[in-house]
Amino acid sequence: MSSKLQSNRDLAEAIRQACIAAALEAHEQAGVSGLCQEGRWEVAIDAIRSLDLGALLAQIDPGDEPHA
Repeated sequence: MSSKLQSNRDLAEAIRQACIAAALEAHEQAGVSGLCQEGRWEVAIDAIRSLDLGALLAQIDPGDEPHA
């Protein structure tokens, strides 16, 4: 496997893990706040949508500039 392909896979996996973590945390917090299951799901999806991908990319590889 080429290093570029591995790098892309690593990036994709980091993004997947960040999405999962954001969704799980938001779902749990929404439950603590008393939201129903549907509301918890909506909050979890909103957490994924609002992830700061630029910050995530900078955290993964601070030397690279985020691509537009």
